[in-house]
Amino acid sequence: MRRPSVTLPLQAYRAGLRIGEPALTGLLAWRAQRGKEDPRRLPERRGLPGRARPVGPLAWMHGASVGEALSLIGLVEGMIARGFSVLVTTGTRAAAELVGVRLPPGAVHQYMPLDAPRWVGRFLDHWQPDLAVIAESEIWPNTILALDEREIPLILVNGRMSERSFRGWERCPRTAKALLARIAICLTQTQEDGERFAKLGAPRVSIAGNLKFDASVPPADAQQLAYLGSMVAGRPVWVAASTHPGEEAMVAYAHAMLKAQFPQLLTIVAPRHPARGGEAVACANAVGLRSAQRSTGGRPHPSIEVYVADTIGELGLFYRLSPLVFLGGSLVPRGGQNPIEPLRLESAVLHGPHTENFGVIYQALDRAGGAMPVRDGVELAAVAAELLGDRERLADMARAGQRALEPFEGAVARTLAVLDPFVAQMKLQRLDRGSPARPLARA
Repeated sequence: MRRPSVTLPLQAYRAGLRIGEPALTGLLAWRAQRGKEDPRRLPERRGLPGRARPVGPLAWMHGASVGEALSLIGLVEGMIARGFSVLVTTGTRAAAELVGVRLPPGAVHQYMPLDAPRWVGRFLDHWQPDLAVIAESEIWPNTILALDEREIPLILVNGRMSERSFRGWERCPRTAKALLARIAICLTQTQEDGERFAKLGAPRVSIAGNLKFDASVPPADAQQLAYLGSMVAGRPVWVAASTHPGEEAMVAYAHAMLKAQFPQLLTIVAPRHPARGGEAVACANAVGLRSAQRSTGGRPHPSIEVYVADTIGELGLFYRLSPLVFLGGSLVPRGGQNPIEPLRLESAVLHGPHTENFGVIYQALDRAGGAMPVRDGVELAAVAAELLGDRERLADMARAGQRALEPFEGAVARTLAVLDPFVAQMKLQRLDRGSPARPLARA
């Protein structure tokens, strides 16, 4: 099928980022100074490789941040089982640090280059992927155009498009179609997502479900689990996970209200962005609670009331210590956080009213009794008091939540089934070429 022409806005975007490379280099340096980029790996953000390309067929998979990248793990394992090496790229430092230790043998991690034409070009010239798989809503024009020029199939998986994003793309329909028509197939999370992609010009759309529902449980260090488990044994414990600004104060207020009924209560607060650990400590101190900060060596000793878990990749540890989890980004309008991991680790879930990012699953959980909504810090304290005082009810909630997840599972298998024809085609082409890597792009 003939591709739509590259529109004037795309040509202007391409030229602007080509000319703007020095500014982008300065931006990366500025971000590195503020801890948002790994200074040792900044060249990767300019498309310069940090390691050699594996010999043989290679699938490139990209997930921008933690949730998107972790959702790809099942696909990574599936592609390795099919004889491919896998390059996984991420855009955030937190995702790199977390995903880097979760990848199986046969997969390597690099940072995604910024969308400057020359940087994308040298990234692709080095890695020469046979197949590109991008998660959710990462529509980077120069990357899409460069893949198309090199005839590398691009698959969008776990695709999602909010109504707001759809309205934005509707204002430039020819540009949207010029990009989406270059995606071999869009596999979306929901029917609504699929309809939006199709209306904007994606030629092949299929509903595969949400890969996050198939994600494995987060790991936990066995020694730390035993050590902290013995330290908090006998205490009522609950976790406030992935909290955003404004929520730590509400959680601290809830703890202060719960103290009379549960004098030994331990509240574990895990900010969504660990750099905000100091803010969480300040919120606890403001209402007279004794706190400790994990990143500075603090431990949840018996005198500690609020333990701030401001580290990366340890939520699996804290979920295993607690039968009750409040998921942040929901008492403030941030769309909510993924409830699947705590449910899989047998915790009951509380959440605020803002759950748009995972609206379908939260509705199913609430209906099934596997989760409960709260409106504010006062209601959070009241519901937590009921549940912490009834361990049997907590266990029933956790089991109900696990059952409610079952109809949503299977997205990994459905996605791999769609990828299989591409896998077969890539292997045939490689046999025809008799070469360990793709030829370089046309000049």
